[in-house]
Amino acid sequence: MDNDVSAGSSTTTVAGRLALGVTLLAFGLGYTDLIDGVTAADAVSIAHYVGGVALFVAGLLALRDRDAAAGTAYTVLGAFWFTWAVSAGTQVSDNAAGLFLLLFALVALSLTLAGGDRLGQGVYGLFCAGLVLMAVARFADSDGLTKAGGWFAVAAGAVAWYAATAALAHWSTAVSRRAARPGVTATG
Repeated sequence: MDNDVSAGSSTTTVAGRLALGVTLLAFGLGYTDLIDGVTAADAVSIAHYVGGVALFVAGLLALRDRDAAAGTAYTVLGAFWFTWAVSAGTQVSDNAAGLFLLLFALVALSLTLAGGDRLGQGVYGLFCAGLVLMAVARFADSDGLTKAGGWFAVAAGAVAWYAATAALAHWSTAVSRRAARPGVTATG
């Protein structure tokens, strides 16, 4: 098995992962109560412009470059973030909000199962778990599950940020059960 896992080979992929990472970190930290006075509502602008607009544009550029995996992921996730940001503050039932989160958890699950590099699968898998926890939290009115979902989003954001930074800095992105070979670095 090849231990070299690419963190993204194009500028578009790196930009998309940075946009996704920053958005996931802001969104997740808002739900964790880690920083006093910072809530998920504080992430709305980042989600709207960075997660929604910039990520969607990165997806369109990736599709233009014939990168169907990144293009699909970034356009669909850009639509998710844009919708989340635009609807923030709108009164909807907890069940409707839970359904929205659950539907996008299915999208994240599809992205996870679609393959690609392991870091990308890790981002989408962690985000899927976070969305499922947040959906169940909305259905069950559970602050604890919401906070746990926030932590999964933070972890997904950290992995996305690492993947993008690794590609730029040529850091190792090898993900295996044993130590990586010396000299294994990200492409980009």
